[in-house]
Amino acid sequence: MNRFVAIGECMTELSAAGTPDLMRVGVAGDTLNTAWYARAALAADWTVDYVTRLGTDPFSDRIFTFLADNGLGTAHIGRDSGRGAGLYAISLEDGERSFTYWRDRSAARLLADDAGFLASALERAGLIYISGITLAILSPEARARLLEALAAARRAGARVAFDSNYRPRLWETVETARAGMLSALSLCDIALPSAEDEAALFGDDDPQEIVARYKAAGVREGVVKTGGAEVHWWAEGGIGGTIALDRATPVDTPGAGDRFNGGYLAARLSGADPDQAIGFGHRVASTVIARHGALVPMPEIAALPAPASRQAPHQAGRAGFRSDADTAAKDD
Repeated sequence: MNRFVAIGECMTELSAAGTPDLMRVGVAGDTLNTAWYARAALAADWTVDYVTRLGTDPFSDRIFTFLADNGLGTAHIGRDSGRGAGLYAISLEDGERSFTYWRDRSAARLLADDAGFLASALERAGLIYISGITLAILSPEARARLLEALAAARRAGARVAFDSNYRPRLWETVETARAGMLSALSLCDIALPSAEDEAALFGDDDPQEIVARYKAAGVREGVVKTGGAEVHWWAEGGIGGTIALDRATPVDTPGAGDRFNGGYLAARLSGADPDQAIGFGHRVASTVIARHGALVPMPEIAALPAPASRQAPHQAGRAGFRSDADTAAKDD
């Protein structure tokens, strides 16, 4: 099942366009950023679909067309005439960026209101990617509905990848956030958290504490991102750290983890081992943070040196992630 599905909120982005009175209109969102770089790096025999909900306004139409024009599947994007797309603006002062959001009436908040819509969107998925932001924008009932849909998809053979991406302002309380994240971990096959988010949410002082908690929750594979310091990883083959990564000169750092995630997942799906995939995810993130904006043109990412030779579809899936059948064969 060579189908990568990302679920979340896709937003309109406003950023400075050279003078204080001009703003550039873009498209971004944490799970969209990851899907974008996965699409850029994966072979053509992979489908990459984005699952969300948009309005019927011109900005929503613009997002829909943008995704379709860039090879991201739009068949499972719902439309809502009573809501619109979320919006955020980037402000720059003394070299520091800040963000202002308008997302209370975002149609994406209703993306999990229809169980039938979710079941259809996740059918025949090979890998499903969500984040803590995906969970945070939903009502408690919709959050539970999404988790149920993920559980059903896993029973059908899908794998779930998750980045906690903790944003306190989106959650009712920190206790609710912890409970939501832990519920997601129970369904998670690949975890891609950042040490900064985990420290804010769980009070971790050491990346190894994060690794230990995720492993204890049953997550078989993951990478703890540390903002340029040693990257900690674990997988079926063991546990390790990767420190020999070239340092990039950043121009635009927010969202670097989303880009890393797209590169890492694409590499693993293409047969790379964890160290190779970390190196490729780092190359993707380094390429992006050297530029302004969330989305670098896909051909620039596709031109990066591949971490492993492309494999046939059935081989790529088995090389990157172990199936339930593989697990049973090994554990028995």
